[in-house]
Amino acid sequence: MIEDEVAALALALPEAEESAHFGKRDFRFRNKVFATLPRPGELVLKLAPDRQALTIAAAPDLLSPVPGAWGLKGWTMLRYAAAAPADVEDLLRAAWETVARKRPRG
Repeated sequence: MIEDEVAALALALPEAEESAHFGKRDFRFRNKVFATLPRPGELVLKLAPDRQALTIAAAPDLLSPVPGAWGLKGWTMLRYAAAAPADVEDLLRAAWETVARKRPRG
């Protein structure tokens, strides 16, 4: 996958918008970041810590926690170029859900 394909998947989620976070592309639901593209080939996702542990265990060659406290809160780095598009889409949806379920829908 290439960056624009990842962006298209993120923007296909309900109410998803593209913005910037520290000068890098990010994707938000109601102004809450659920994913960023910090460097070429890398996608950072906000996952629930239990989901983070399961996904990293399933694909440790593609996924890792973000270093430091951010990683402890569920932020997870995916090397998307080597990932199947369906897996990237599933992880983006999981990140979106992590943020969306914390926000009132009204």
